[in-house]
Amino acid sequence: MNKRLKTIPKFKTEAAERRFWESRAKNSTEYVDWTKSQRAAFSRLRPSTQAISLRLPGTLLERIRAQANKLDVPYQSLMKIWLTEKVDEAAKPR
Repeated sequence: MNKRLKTIPKFKTEAAERRFWESRAKNSTEYVDWTKSQRAAFSRLRPSTQAISLRLPGTLLERIRAQANKLDVPYQSLMKIWLTEKVDEAAKPR
């Protein structure tokens, strides 16, 4: 049974396209035949993070690890959260 698919409209902006596909009134099956879809593998994507070397006093690192352990999160993730919070705080107008 071949269902006639609607033509995907042309969009002026990425935001307009996002609004179109995120609309609850839209059903992508009206525009795309998902029975012909294939799994995509993006094996050559690079991570969006950059490794750095940061020297910390051993006692500070142990305190960070202890706090991360209490919160049940990896210590490097906790450090990223704290750094983000401080940078955002510093960027706020006073």
